[in-house]
Amino acid sequence: MESSNLVIENSTKPDVLEKMYRKDPNAFTKSFKQAWEQNPDSPILSVWYERLNFSEKEKKSSMLENGFIFMGILAIMAGVSTRIIFHFIEQETIAPINLAFGIIPFIAAYFVYKHTPKRSIIYSLIALFLVSGVYLNLLPLDFNNDSIILAYLHFPIFLWVLLGLAYTGNDYLQSSTRLAYIKFNIEYGILYASMAVSGMVLALLTMQLFSFIGLDIGDFYFSNVVLFGAAALAIVGVHLVSMNLKLAKNVTPFIAKIFSPLVLITLLVYLVTVISVGKNPFLDRDFLIAFNGILLGVLAVTIFSITEKEPDGKKSIFDYVNMALIVVALIIDSVALSAIMFRITSYGITPNRLAVLGVNILICANLLWIMISYMRFLQNKSGPIAIQNAVTKYLPLYGIWAVFVIFTFPVIFN
Repeated sequence: MESSNLVIENSTKPDVLEKMYRKDPNAFTKSFKQAWEQNPDSPILSVWYERLNFSEKEKKSSMLENGFIFMGILAIMAGVSTRIIFHFIEQETIAPINLAFGIIPFIAAYFVYKHTPKRSIIYSLIALFLVSGVYLNLLPLDFNNDSIILAYLHFPIFLWVLLGLAYTGNDYLQSSTRLAYIKFNIEYGILYASMAVSGMVLALLTMQLFSFIGLDIGDFYFSNVVLFGAAALAIVGVHLVSMNLKLAKNVTPFIAKIFSPLVLITLLVYLVTVISVGKNPFLDRDFLIAFNGILLGVLAVTIFSITEKEPDGKKSIFDYVNMALIVVALIIDSVALSAIMFRITSYGITPNRLAVLGVNILICANLLWIMISYMRFLQNKSGPIAIQNAVTKYLPLYGIWAVFVIFTFPVIFN
């Protein structure tokens, strides 16, 4: 029996029609056309007609309303600005971190356009971007100075917090809005990575085609096309995620569930191997740096998993996996803290050691808060929102630490 007949036969059964639609939306839509032509007076089919056609009407008529033209202007401006900044980087007159100012202010402008915050927030964003940009370029261009390098490394964190202020707008104090910002970053990262891979394939194909006729366009193509495209694509990606693109939203929960157990298993195997080979983070500087890198990675995966949990979600095996990840991360952080304190007391304070110490203390306090919230959740003493609050309410502290490093380290350790 044809699917169109199934739609007609079940035209009085809304639950069956819903199941058919969810199973295969495309087949249902095609079959529905014939059913609608034969039964235009059916109340249930009338509702389905509006439902199926509303999205198409919205797609055709609301591109301008959704800020499509504004997004296009910002994308072009980001591409041009990034290319100009790259020119001065090639001349070695400014630091490479300035490339962030070719993209992030335009993303912030898009957020302000979409969410329309109060004027005080808009003025604060403009002032902070201007002051930080001027300050960054007043720093000596010295890549042998640890305090300068640390300022460069912490600048992306500071700019990310500014983006969060632009995204959350008037609701920057609400945990739910901060959580939405974290989810936005995750979905944006997945979408941009997918588009970037496609762009790289196109770039390689283009350069290969030109090489067949004896032209090497590698340097020109990277400087003028790839760089412009990467910056413009960053704005386009923000627009697509803002339009509630289903691709990233549907993929992220599955990635969270897959990555958490894999990271836990890998980490446990790695720690056992480290103990067996006798590696010592107290004496091996490079190993201590790697240890801290692992800690940051585990924290990121943990936050990723927590943000993808439904506010009214019940306990599952993945919650125990996350709890185990947090415990392992705390063990790693304890070792790293002990090692950096040993190095400070033995060899003295340096910018790098002080920065690592501060980051480890911040992460340790955050992990403890998350662990306590998770324990209460697993004991049915609180809900998932308490765990998410342990993430969202702590985020500004990372921004404050970044500001401290950026604006004080170059002065203290001059």
